[in-house]
Amino acid sequence: MSKSEAKKKRIKLLRQQGKDVTEKRGTADFSTHVRLTKTKKDVMEKNVRKHKNRYEDA
Repeated sequence: MSKSEAKKKRIKLLRQQGKDVTEKRGTADFSTHVRLTKTKKDVMEKNVRKHKNRYEDA
């Protein structure tokens, strides 16, 4: 099978600069967790702002 473009770039970088980027995989210093759904509080605040600001533009 042929090599992918990404693998070719990794090999070239390793050959030219001596950097192995595969060693840095999965080393995040911060939390990568993202909340997918809004909390009940967020939903309620959105509804308050939505109806409160309805006639401000007019």
